[in-house]
Amino acid sequence: MRQVLLYPESDGGWVVECPSLPGCVSQGENRDEAVDNIKEAIEAYIEALEMDGLPVPEERFGAELIAV
Repeated sequence: MRQVLLYPESDGGWVVECPSLPGCVSQGENRDEAVDNIKEAIEAYIEALEMDGLPVPEERFGAELIAV
């Protein structure tokens, strides 16, 4: 299980990223599509690390939202 950040794009789509996996970012035309796409991206990211014999970063749950 991985924590993701999901936010709207200015053109109406959605961006989603997984902070514990640097560079693991996806998008979609709607929230559901973006979430489905990041699930696939996370699986592919972890699979690539494992195939290259690299460690998979641990997930550290916890987030803080600060409005500035």
